[in-house]
Amino acid sequence: MKLAMIYSFLKQDLSKIEDAVNETIQSENPVLREASSQLLQAGGKRIRPVFVLLAGKFGDYDIERMKAVAVSLELIHTASLVHDDVIDEAKMRRGEPTIKSRWDNRIAMYTGDYIFARSLENLSKLENPKAHQILAKTMVELCLGEIEQIKDKYDVDQNLRTYLRRIKRKTALLIAASCRLGAIASKVSEEEEKALFKYGYYVGMSYQIIDDVLDFTASEEELGKPAGGDLLQGNITLPVLYSLTDKGFKRELAELFSNQETLTPEKLKPIIQQIQSNGSIEKSLEVSDLYLKKAYKALDRLPASRPKQTLKGIAKYIGKRRA
Repeated sequence: MKLAMIYSFLKQDLSKIEDAVNETIQSENPVLREASSQLLQAGGKRIRPVFVLLAGKFGDYDIERMKAVAVSLELIHTASLVHDDVIDEAKMRRGEPTIKSRWDNRIAMYTGDYIFARSLENLSKLENPKAHQILAKTMVELCLGEIEQIKDKYDVDQNLRTYLRRIKRKTALLIAASCRLGAIASKVSEEEEKALFKYGYYVGMSYQIIDDVLDFTASEEELGKPAGGDLLQGNITLPVLYSLTDKGFKRELAELFSNQETLTPEKLKPIIQQIQSNGSIEKSLEVSDLYLKKAYKALDRLPASRPKQTLKGIAKYIGKRRA
């Protein structure tokens, strides 16, 4: 089953959000308009708006309030991808040329800044100081996660705690905020708001771990970018961390990382093959499953409903995701 089938009953509202996202990033400047539209037109799962809408279904659901939150969160995610591609010098995203490769780093950075600004401007439609504070704090954490990733590049001596903190900031908190802000916009109870936040956090952690696994197990066609791309950029993900417990592997990778300018996908092939066969993929998936179990437990505090079953279905899909 495709992911979109799980929440197909939201199709009409998601269509409204998609239109609003495209309308929000429009600019009189032709370069900003075209650059901002490029990544959005390349597609994406729009999973953050989905979480906003599902969380909103537990309270006083109003599509205009939901739309204000969902559009802002999707734009924050989009802007972070634009900046990511500059940092990683990525040429492809979702099977299409990145903004930085089509234009240059300067255009990409200002485009990302522009989309961030549009996101904040859009959320002003929601007159709730708490929501604005949560979004601002989430953006701060997102930036800290990005800085930590830059700092930790090519470092073979980092540990599990460092990795988990990094993906919490880079990925999980934005998904958790999607659930929490959807709940706040629909005025759910404080207990349900906390449960939805926890669910989003645990699902977000699992989602990123699965992403990191797929970087070694999925094909370039499935990923929309070269396999092993994270490692080529010096990013130490969970499968790599588990592999680093082997001294021989650690020594070999450290030697490759010591010559970053000459590092190529071909040189990394033996390393990737070891990661694929040494059990680190399976260990990483076990950690993902632990987070998913916590996500299911968080849902126990919510009333039985179609949205609750849908949230369970999404978590189950994420656990089995292979592309």
